[in-house]
Amino acid sequence: MSDLPQEETPEAVVSAEPKGIRYAAPALEKGLDILEALSETSEGYTLNELCQALGRNVNEIFRMAVTLQRRGYIQADQNDRYTLTLKMFQLAQRQQPIKSLVSTALPLLHELAERARQSCHLSIFQNGRVIIIAQVDSPERWSFGLKIGVVMGLTDTSSGHVLLAYQDEVERTRMLSSHIRVEGELQMDPGQLFALLKEVRVQGYASMPSIQIQGITNIAFPILSMGGKVVAAVNIPHIARIDGTLRPDIEQIKGIMTNICGRLSARMGYDSESA
Repeated sequence: MSDLPQEETPEAVVSAEPKGIRYAAPALEKGLDILEALSETSEGYTLNELCQALGRNVNEIFRMAVTLQRRGYIQADQNDRYTLTLKMFQLAQRQQPIKSLVSTALPLLHELAERARQSCHLSIFQNGRVIIIAQVDSPERWSFGLKIGVVMGLTDTSSGHVLLAYQDEVERTRMLSSHIRVEGELQMDPGQLFALLKEVRVQGYASMPSIQIQGITNIAFPILSMGGKVVAAVNIPHIARIDGTLRPDIEQIKGIMTNICGRLSARMGYDSESA
């Protein structure tokens, strides 16, 4: 008899799993557990910390971590701390809807940055997170922007508020229940959040001081598609100049964003006349 592990039959796999799970892939489950755990930390985990977070031993995790690193999904620094790479984001961007949205939006985002003299970015809600899928720097000598692939809070950012505000009650509940909080995201009282979302719908945009960076005012507008469904949010992290240089103020920028985001929504199939 060989000492190698025998291949399990489908029946054996079924009988070992909880009732209701027809087929199982334990190795795949471990790999997904690792990716999900690393998605919830910006500092990463050592192998031992990862095992503790997952409630597994090193023998269960080591080969899986090595394989994910070899395939480019995770990376290890000089202190052997594992973090996610952007490979999953890159794979997601190959999806035609996202590619189409980015390619349609980029020319107008460049126009927005030029007219507003500010950086801007485009974000969507995907897999429980708000994620930046496009970004354009200000034409000024300095600018403030977020990198493509960065994840943001859903309940404490202007982009998140816009993405929530223009959903029906069922979809909004689904988004909130699937939401994965990012590090530092503030816990918001549901009553306060829903009142804020109502205000966003009434005024047509969200505007709030950044809760992370002093001196930044975030201004976000929705991008709508057919039927008035929100597909993305455009945000300007506004930086005020104090040297007297003339440039659009916040109210003027809101007007520019109304124009740009309205045109982009029209290109995405939104008909304001029938709304």
